[in-house]
Amino acid sequence: MAIGHVSSYNCLCGKLLYMLQGGIAMATGNEHDARLNFRLSAELKQTIEEAAAQLGQTVSDFAISTLATTARQVLQEHQVTRLSQRDRDRFAALLDDAESRPNKALHAAAKRYKDRA
Repeated sequence: MAIGHVSSYNCLCGKLLYMLQGGIAMATGNEHDARLNFRLSAELKQTIEEAAAQLGQTVSDFAISTLATTARQVLQEHQVTRLSQRDRDRFAALLDDAESRPNKALHAAAKRYKDRA
């Protein structure tokens, strides 16, 4: 391959890898302009290097994909409220109760929401 084709090939492969990994940007070009630096034990570094090698990734690519996936999971878990079956049934019953009226706290929350929107 000519040198120009290698660059185009690497760019195409990087974009394909990006799409296959669910939109997690990999360190394949100039799209990265921020850094994270941290220290870790030699044993943990070795473990990370071995895991990256098993997946055919550089350590940077492995770290980015793993950190991004975990970060998204953490954010998703904190944005979703999970109820037990008992609490779900109670919540649904309160919503269906025609006799229920909003209390002061609910009125205040609605006002705060409207003020922000």
